[in-house]
Amino acid sequence: MAKEKTVYVCSECGQDSPKWVGRCPSCGGWNTLKQMTVRTAAPASGGRAAGALAGLERQEARPIALSEITAEEEPRFVTHDAELDRVLGGGIVPGSLILMGGEPGIGKSTLLLQTALRLTDRRVLYVSGEESERQIKLRADRLTTLSSDLLLLCETRLEQIFTHIKNVKPDLVVIDSIQTIAAEAIDASPGSVTQIRECAAAILKYAKESGVPVVLIGHITKEGSIAGPKVLEHIVDTVLQFEGDRHYLYRILRSIKNRFGSTAELGIYEMRSDGLRPVDNPSELLLTQGNEELSGIAIAAAIEGVRPFLIETQALVSTAAYGTPQRSATGFDLRRLNMLLAVLEKRVGFKLAQKDVFLNIAGGIRVTDPAIDLSVIASVLSSNVDTAIERDVCMSGEVGLSGEIRPVTRIAQRIAEAQKLGFARIVVPEANLKGLDTTRLNIELVPVRRVEEALRALFG
Repeated sequence: MAKEKTVYVCSECGQDSPKWVGRCPSCGGWNTLKQMTVRTAAPASGGRAAGALAGLERQEARPIALSEITAEEEPRFVTHDAELDRVLGGGIVPGSLILMGGEPGIGKSTLLLQTALRLTDRRVLYVSGEESERQIKLRADRLTTLSSDLLLLCETRLEQIFTHIKNVKPDLVVIDSIQTIAAEAIDASPGSVTQIRECAAAILKYAKESGVPVVLIGHITKEGSIAGPKVLEHIVDTVLQFEGDRHYLYRILRSIKNRFGSTAELGIYEMRSDGLRPVDNPSELLLTQGNEELSGIAIAAAIEGVRPFLIETQALVSTAAYGTPQRSATGFDLRRLNMLLAVLEKRVGFKLAQKDVFLNIAGGIRVTDPAIDLSVIASVLSSNVDTAIERDVCMSGEVGLSGEIRPVTRIAQRIAEAQKLGFARIVVPEANLKGLDTTRLNIELVPVRRVEEALRALFG
């Protein structure tokens, strides 16, 4: 017979504790343990959420010698979305569990729905716990493609979902969202730590045993992390982050964790009335169109994953109106901005201690490539002296604490992207020119070793 007991579960990492403590012993978070009442099933049932898989075929595990295991690469099926396939590492791996997180209204459901509609050669089961069939139908009608094989299911009970999966036998399952799914064997409200953890574990067991990939949609907390226990990110095979400002047209798809591919890939989409359109050439969209030269703008050649693109770095330097100068960065690490300002003051001699500095990466995207350090310094100095940088000049280089310009990776791809977009000059670290074939380049290379040389080349 089932018994009820009270436990305290950490909302950050999912650690259980029989009594309340102020600080979680696992993750160290303060005041994160929440009281929950759970119903423990009898040992014969095999676990709280194990009953949900009772109707599915199971394969008994057995020890296998390492030499008997084949090492062929897992076959993938493409999603007919070049950006999504790139971020996933080439497509969806059978039996994988994918988690996609993002802020409300950013376009998670739209992206997965239009992806499911394009899979005309696959049987896809779209499980929605937040919307009705009519709402999903209205959204699907706005999209350009429509698949008659797409099956919709509006259900929140885990046991019923597995029953329909057994009858339908889909090739792909999409669950929107994991926070709305609840198992009847667990006496907790949907969205609680216990429900999310147990439901995700049962779905993972189904995916691995059946070989059917499952895509989960997860909500985002105010801190920007996926709602629920942190263990949810450890359970899944791939964690995708769908981000972007809702006031901008562009959305960024990042891979935070990927057991079957690289985590450095980046996908860019444009939000339109008929869905999300993959952006093939983001450089043309991220650069301001127009020939007018304005101060405080520098073009950087950046790379995310294997994709090079040019971005516009905007800076504004003004006299501090209050006693304490302000430092603000959008799309760039604020601590790294403070470091670059210290280098600019110590090594170059520009006093910015009593001035406000505001930095913005155009397009609403966030860039972590250290090669944009040189463009950040150039845009700050351009705004400080109110002198514009020529529009046909771009730059790429990492700035060290001693003021040296350090080499960057894949310099040939950065130069080729700048040349393709019609730039006349590119400022690069001198160390990157060793072994670089410049015979086929139609762009002028300006090698620099220190920040002073780069600023002299840009401003004379």
